[in-house]
Amino acid sequence: MALEILHDERVRSVVWKDLCKLSRWDVIHELFLSLPWLVLSFVLAHYELWFFALGASFMFFLCGLRQVHNAYHYAIGLSKKGHEYFMFLLSIVMLGSMHAIQFNHLRHHTYCLDEKEDVEAMSALLPWWRALLMGPYFPYLLHKTALEKGNSRMRRWVKLELVANVVWVALVFLVFDIAVLEYHVIVMVTGQCFTAFFAVWTVHHGCDRSHYIARTMRDKFQSIVTYNMFYHVEHHLFPKVPTCRLRVVAARLDAAAAELQKMKVI
Repeated sequence: MALEILHDERVRSVVWKDLCKLSRWDVIHELFLSLPWLVLSFVLAHYELWFFALGASFMFFLCGLRQVHNAYHYAIGLSKKGHEYFMFLLSIVMLGSMHAIQFNHLRHHTYCLDEKEDVEAMSALLPWWRALLMGPYFPYLLHKTALEKGNSRMRRWVKLELVANVVWVALVFLVFDIAVLEYHVIVMVTGQCFTAFFAVWTVHHGCDRSHYIARTMRDKFQSIVTYNMFYHVEHHLFPKVPTCRLRVVAARLDAAAAELQKMKVI
């Protein structure tokens, strides 16, 4: 039976709804989480400290993934429309259509690891080196799927975000001619090409469709430096819980179904 772990009485007994309400400070923190890393990457790139700039850009991309991931599930503490606009903003800053990725991500939760329906998780079924080699094909496929299978509202958002991407890139390279912005665009495009490996394969390889549907982590230091992004089995079991509270869910889940921490990301 597919996704039978979702119906496991031990999992269903875990209390989680109290973790969904965010304070005003929590909301502000989530909205601006990636901004310091973005500013730092710009400063370092301006002074041509490329190695350190790449590190800051990587951290910005990681934090951006956390932000938009929460937005996919409307779990940042904004109104629904606020979440939509936030995804639009991140679409420009990180490049690509975040609504297209949202469409595939929500299907991923419904059809987790299904070879035909779960487009997002297709790289998890491959060896690690093939997941890396998917490169730009992966984001292309996500956008193609959203435009083909999404409803009219979803398609409008995807088209709007793609047009905004084209305008933004044209301004950066043809009008502004600012090296730091050109660097940022190139790095974000590169980051999107690695998401099949870093955002999908790492948390789902070697998993199954029934019990061990995703991986997780328990090392506190690793969870801090990765901004809690790899509590992934917890996210699949309780997708409405914001990322900042997944560590709490993990502790509660360990008490109820300890074997689910067996599949580690790191």
